Amino acid sequence: MSEDDVLFGYRLRLFTLAAEIGVRAACRAMGVHHSTYYRWKSRVDRFGLEALRVRERRQPRMPNQIGPHLEQRVLAFSLSRPGYGLRRISAELAREKWGGLRLSERGIWRVLRRHGLSTRTRRLALIAGYADAYERKPPTPAPERHIEATEPGELVGLDCFYVGRLQGTKGTIWQYAAIDIASGFAWAELHTSARNPIARHTRSLVHRVASELAAAGWKLRAAISDDGSEFRAGSSPRS
Repeated sequence: MSEDDVLFGYRLRLFTLAAEIGVRAACRAMGVHHSTYYRWKSRVDRFGLEALRVRERRQPRMPNQIGPHLEQRVLAFSLSRPGYGLRRISAELAREKWGGLRLSERGIWRVLRRHGLSTRTRRLALIAGYADAYERKPPTPAPERHIEATEPGELVGLDCFYVGRLQGTKGTIWQYAAIDIASGFAWAELHTSARNPIARHTRSLVHRVASELAAAGWKLRAAISDDGSEFRAGSSPRS
């Protein structure tokens, strides 16, 4: 028996008792104000006793709310990249490879808020708390490499990862990483910023990579990234 069934039975008992000892006495015994009884009675007289059941309340849909299929795409993208802020989610979704969705930061925030995921902390907590059921899978062949490099320094990949906030530090901690495609050798640095990653730390990491490659007898020839603001030359830091 659900809670709605219990409440329905309670209301039926009130009406039965009112017929036996009177409305005022029944309301006092059941702890219901007599005005509430008469409001329910007007519905019962019109629609029958089934009107005492709890009505399902659906969340209203706003006129400017985006469609369910677009909302699911926003949720899927945000959860696959929980460290991204609203501005970056909006910018990435507008790119052609993600379908060219033109959604404002405010619109994305409304979507995430409806699902309780409006902050990075909540999205990261959801991802961290999710665990797949153990399933033994057959071994799969190694994926085919789609980026080729024949010697160290020929191509270095750059990326930036959200770490979080740690006690004793100010601002947000980001990991700036670089990996040499040919050798698999990697560099990583942690830096704090007011909010988003900034280009100054990326440039510092690139200079370090070039210097260490040169010391080993190699030359940094090219680098690739996801074209975020922290990888664009001349971009101003955003807090």
